[in-house]
Amino acid sequence: MIPGILDRYLAGAVIGGTLLTLGVLLPLLGFFILANELEQVGTAGYRIQDALLFMVLALPRYAYQVFPIATLIGALLGLGALANRSELVAMRAAGISILRIAWAGVMGGIVLAVIAMFVGEVVAPVAEQHGLELKRTALSGEVAQSTDSGFWAIDDGAYVNIREILSGTSLRAISTYRVDNTAGTLIATYAEGARYVDGQWVLEGISRSHVSQEGVRIERLPNAGWDSMLDPGILEVVVVDPRILPVWGLWKYIRFMRINAQDAGNYEVIFWGKVVYPLLTLSMVLVSIPILLGSARSRGTGVRMFVGVMVGIVYYLISRTFSYLALIYGLSPLAAALAPPLLFVGAAMLLLRRVG
Repeated sequence: MIPGILDRYLAGAVIGGTLLTLGVLLPLLGFFILANELEQVGTAGYRIQDALLFMVLALPRYAYQVFPIATLIGALLGLGALANRSELVAMRAAGISILRIAWAGVMGGIVLAVIAMFVGEVVAPVAEQHGLELKRTALSGEVAQSTDSGFWAIDDGAYVNIREILSGTSLRAISTYRVDNTAGTLIATYAEGARYVDGQWVLEGISRSHVSQEGVRIERLPNAGWDSMLDPGILEVVVVDPRILPVWGLWKYIRFMRINAQDAGNYEVIFWGKVVYPLLTLSMVLVSIPILLGSARSRGTGVRMFVGVMVGIVYYLISRTFSYLALIYGLSPLAAALAPPLLFVGAAMLLLRRVG
């Protein structure tokens, strides 16, 4: 083989193994997503076909999340097949260096990283937002809508606007508008926040205006109960998961939170994690090379898959540890995002030197 063909051959093995791994993982992930959604089937207008469609639209994000681990397992499977046929041994006997084999694998990793970024930053946000919108519409009976000015809903004859949904049980800046036709009065209520306690909403920091022909009467209350059809189950569908947003969307939201003096730590960690995502994918390819070359033909496919899964678990634990360090102890979000892939790249390079 001439060098160009060899590079493409090794890169193709990595790409083919990764696609095969995704072909196995995604149906399993889809099954778990659907099993979770079946709990809400039958609620309001949420049907089994809605749950199936939501599962399909949610899969791109899950594919993006498991892509690095799929790359590691795929590289172990693809290159492992070459090792089983003694092709890697033959390449080394022909004078092909380990670095050359590793570089060819990294070339396949670059292609996979580009595909993963496209899926995660272009396809997944649009698909999952559409899925969440369909689910919200089914659960709320088409009486609610998300807009740039917040979440709007018709609640027992009143128009409700929620500017910020922190979670399904915590809200900020709630406005309601209700017309009392009997008294000919418009009642506009603004609350600074709301909490869901013991099966009921409690509004806090309330300012209520009664607008009539006689004028405007304003009353202020520290808190009051709020009977609403908007239960946490519906609102949790509306909450924007930062992992869904693309990189540019996260950056805009982080700037917005900083301007409003809000803590954007969690969003910054996720933002930098997305920025260094290609490095993570490449590090997984590098890790697979010394594992394979160190074992030659002595390990079967099952053992390689087990090793890949264990390495993936170790990476997950390390990345979560650095994320918590960033959120709790003020570690730089960029450092927290860079540390895990750099540790794996460093470990892979040390192992490659030992194998060489």
